[in-house]
Amino acid sequence: MSLSSSDENQSRFHFKNYDTGGFYDELIDEHGQPRPGAELLVRRIEELPNGELMHRQHMAERSLFRMGITFAVYGDEQGVEKIFPFDILPRIIAAEEWHRLERGLKQRIRALNLFIDDCYHDQNIIREGIVPRTLLESATSFRPQCVGLNPPHGIWCHVTGTDLVRDKDGTIYVLEDNLRCPSGVSYVLQNRFVMKRSFPWIFDASHVRPVVDYPGRLFGLLEHLAPENVQSPTIAVLTPGVFNSAYYEHSFLAQQMGVELVEGRDLVIRDGFVCMRTTKGFQRVDVIYRRIDDDFIDPKAFRQDSLLGVPGLMEVYRRGRVALANAPGTGLADDKVIYAYVEKIIKYYLNEEPILPNVPTYVCYNEEDRKYVLDNLDKLVVKAANESGGYGMLVGVHSTQDERNKFAQLIKENPRNYIAQPTLSLSRVPSIVDGEFAGRHVDLRPYILYGEDIFVLPGGLTRVALKKGSFVVSSSQGGGSKDTWVIASSPLEAKYLQSQVQQQRNE
Repeated sequence: MSLSSSDENQSRFHFKNYDTGGFYDELIDEHGQPRPGAELLVRRIEELPNGELMHRQHMAERSLFRMGITFAVYGDEQGVEKIFPFDILPRIIAAEEWHRLERGLKQRIRALNLFIDDCYHDQNIIREGIVPRTLLESATSFRPQCVGLNPPHGIWCHVTGTDLVRDKDGTIYVLEDNLRCPSGVSYVLQNRFVMKRSFPWIFDASHVRPVVDYPGRLFGLLEHLAPENVQSPTIAVLTPGVFNSAYYEHSFLAQQMGVELVEGRDLVIRDGFVCMRTTKGFQRVDVIYRRIDDDFIDPKAFRQDSLLGVPGLMEVYRRGRVALANAPGTGLADDKVIYAYVEKIIKYYLNEEPILPNVPTYVCYNEEDRKYVLDNLDKLVVKAANESGGYGMLVGVHSTQDERNKFAQLIKENPRNYIAQPTLSLSRVPSIVDGEFAGRHVDLRPYILYGEDIFVLPGGLTRVALKKGSFVVSSSQGGGSKDTWVIASSPLEAKYLQSQVQQQRNE
């Protein structure tokens, strides 16, 4: 198919002169042709009348604004609440590639769950020297309060958001694991809602796999965790409150699942159970999907100055009278130094080769690695072990000498707290910039639910670095999002998946 087949006078938006810039492009290949699954989308966009694509972009933005899809940036002088930027051109993933990603993510989560459980029990992987004991004992995310805990069904990491990136050679790497309170899935669901209204005919004809069943699957997972002998469990989403950066998502998921949204002040421990205050008195809560970090969840167990959690919650949890998702202590696997050992963790617990590789990583705790990092700060990306959102990071190629000197000193003072990685040439996707297509760098955060089985939401959140030349996709650093289309293997599979979603809704 020729990308210039449409009349160029019809629309400013065509791909004839689109420049991939030497990067791997997720939509257009190196020969200027659409990648598998994107042919129909590219052709239809080129056929749109002049101004129509921009009109649809503006309509999508208005829809998201009316829905109140916001996030907060702490410390931003221009105000806390922001509308999450959205680009109407989707990212497309072919069926065959998605099957491999899905297998790799399931493998990784299974191994990480075994690792977390081992670290809080026998610590076999530590005794055998696969992961150094000093790294575990010095990890700020390792919770001694969780030693000996046995979460329901042996599952610690119920909800995970794993960040993936693609380098210029086409290789997909795992950039980091997010097992504490991963956010962003509400944007996936709302982006899809807007896209289906913006391009209904393209969407249906492309056989895109559905994501609308995520709230139902999350609800089913939470039900699965309920204490024994509880036939109809009461489920609640625990939020820090309206000032949290992801509060919109907390309220959205609670509404979609039809469960209570509560703050710590709404809950109390009575007669050894967690109860919530209602207009009719106290009601027992059986399962809590907590969106509060470990530090703040229970002032009796963790930070004593926390006003966000529930005093005594951990003791009730330890007795099996309430279930928590994710289990406290899962943040251990978020530590970026522990991340460097995940390929070994997979081999140790599963006796399998990792399907999805890590980004090559230098651990500054190791003297040889540290020397290399300090000598090459201008070429590397340096990250703090427990920071996120683009904070605590040095992008060497875009840094000043003063910034590199500052990070060199930080590494020398606390080498355990830093890793470094080569600068990847993140893949790009065409985006609408100043009324025309321009390539912008992206990553991908699929969401994984671990209940009776492991479910990977088809696609996930594609985050896009909207600033020209930027590789930082986080919303707190000026990034936006795109819808992610995973193409079904066949029209028959697409119809089957849609029927399954409809059946779940009817139930």
